[in-house]
Amino acid sequence: MKNYHINIFYSSEDEGYIADIPDLKYCSAFGETPEAALHEVQIAKAAWLESAKTEGKTIPEPKYRPAIYQVMT
Repeated sequence: MKNYHINIFYSSEDEGYIADIPDLKYCSAFGETPEAALHEVQIAKAAWLESAKTEGKTIPEPKYRPAIYQVMT
């Protein structure tokens, strides 16, 4: 599987952690801990990629990088 950037953040509204993969539209998951959210989003990623493959949709290359990882020129 390709290495996609994963965001993990606490949601006070949901009272837990949300993990999402910006390159994969609508691919996100919930967990009570950051580790649980990461585990769940890995499952969601596998399902997202398998579904796209089955439906013949284009699977995007990993491109998203947060500003802290971008080189300023």
